Amino acid sequence: MTNQAHKIEIADQQSKPVDGEPLISIVKTILTDHQIQRSEISIAIVDDPAMRLLNKQYLDHDYETDVLSFVLQYDDQTGELEGQLIVSTDTAEKLASEVGGTMEQELLLYVVHGTLHLVGYNDKDPADAQEMRDAERRYLESVGLTHRWSEDSGNSQDVADATDESGAG
Repeated sequence: MTNQAHKIEIADQQSKPVDGEPLISIVKTILTDHQIQRSEISIAIVDDPAMRLLNKQYLDHDYETDVLSFVLQYDDQTGELEGQLIVSTDTAEKLASEVGGTMEQELLLYVVHGTLHLVGYNDKDPADAQEMRDAERRYLESVGLTHRWSEDSGNSQDVADATDESGAG
């Protein structure tokens, strides 16, 4: 681990241009809010074929998904975290067109969701999923976005149904 507080790198491995600064900024905010003192986080931005391959390789799921998150190392005593996020622009683009947002907004949601997994959130049961959804809502609102699963929307789909791929637990 380096001496720098939060080292966040983006590996953009697909053809759609993505501005990584908002992704890096929100990750830093989440890490700071959760008392992570030092971190090294990589964010891989991929297309659906690459995501399908990675999802199959690491989780034995033979389909595309929106986000994968992996805690590589975590020390709760020192507050040090090393992790990886992988997000799909193809999935973000498809879903954004369905819900009326932009690919960038969807990617931001995926990065928020994945980072929350890295800092210990879980969404496997309804109470945990609601806690994660509330945290997602707070972080998205902090950058002027509305969470697409807000209570007012009438959509009862759990976030876990759309963003459930985590190697973090």
